[in-house]
Amino acid sequence: MKFISSNVYIRWRTGHKVIDYIPGVSPTTLADLPTLVSGLGKQVLDDVLEAFCCIRKAQCVRFTSFYELEGQVIDNFTDTSISSLLCCPLIPHMALDSIPDANMECLKWLDSQPTKSVLYVSFGSFLSVSREQMDEIVEGVCESGVTYLWVARGDTSRIQEACGEMGLVVPWCDPLKVLCHSAVAGFWTHCGWNPTVEGVYAGVPMFTFPITGDQIPDSKLIVDDWKVGMKVRDATKEKLVRGKEISGIVQRFMSRDGNASKEMRRNASVLKETCRQALSKGGSSESNLVAFIRDFLKCH
Repeated sequence: MKFISSNVYIRWRTGHKVIDYIPGVSPTTLADLPTLVSGLGKQVLDDVLEAFCCIRKAQCVRFTSFYELEGQVIDNFTDTSISSLLCCPLIPHMALDSIPDANMECLKWLDSQPTKSVLYVSFGSFLSVSREQMDEIVEGVCESGVTYLWVARGDTSRIQEACGEMGLVVPWCDPLKVLCHSAVAGFWTHCGWNPTVEGVYAGVPMFTFPITGDQIPDSKLIVDDWKVGMKVRDATKEKLVRGKEISGIVQRFMSRDGNASKEMRRNASVLKETCRQALSKGGSSESNLVAFIRDFLKCH
């Protein structure tokens, strides 16, 4: 964070400059750093720096991740005075065994679709793309011919009307249940951390469209480090992505025959098993929780 605070860059000018000396982080371009280091994000940089400084005073730090996913980052905290690291992702996986809500229209619809045939599209609820960009996305998905399940808060009728009977548009769904459904083959995501980890848990390749903040480095992890996804756009080019371009990328992403697609699915499957082992009895997340409880009891 000292590096970031003393080296604020304009991303579109120096986006391809490679940074290879941030502890625990693989070589990355300036464009793949969180947007808080430039533009409007600088308004919150001081608050973020203050929060990071407080970590040094903590006895325990909780990561919403698991060791096997970000081991290098977590290892860098072992050299600090922090006595306990708790690595547990926020994945409500136990709820997967619950009886589905009778009103879950999207799950019933997914049951009627072929295995690994549906693109799940969800941009989250906090931030969204511009109206103009959304129109291009709608056009691109429709022209791709891919079957989709689209979560669109407030835009359901417009998108459904534009794309016709090619898919289903809903205002809300249970994301983990959808991602773990056998019909889902891909996940178009804004790359917030929680949906990213849920995508890993489900073993679903991700189609990344980050908007701001930590979504940008999360996209880099998905595509470049874990190799379980494909980018819709280059983070260094802040431009409108046209529908025709989106259509072609969606088709390549959802293809069952392309080499890139096959590699993504293999890697996603491996990462899925790693994640589930970490969350299982005796896994790294449980071990971290046991260690945290032990340290807590010693102090109290």
